[in-house]
Amino acid sequence: MSQIEHATYGYVREKEALINRLHRIEGQVRGIERMVEEERYCIDILTQVSAVTTALDSLGLKILGDHVNSCVAHAFASGDEEAAAEKSRELLAAVERFTKTR
Repeated sequence: MSQIEHATYGYVREKEALINRLHRIEGQVRGIERMVEEERYCIDILTQVSAVTTALDSLGLKILGDHVNSCVAHAFASGDEEAAAEKSRELLAAVERFTKTR
């Protein structure tokens, strides 16, 4: 895949911000690890697990939205019915995976 194709991915414009969010989430996970090592109260740990889950869900929804507004939109705008059908299948599969975790 060429660099030009990568540039059309919706998240690329905000890649640095997304990476920063991922680093914050990574820090939250390390914090949970420390809590377990320190034998902290169960509910406190579960509260932090919930916060990480929410943060990952938010990140996932952002990337999914960017996918719809870039990759899927470009496929439909191209007039290529096969490409549009493929992106539709990808989108539905992604939404299905995303909602199964709830």
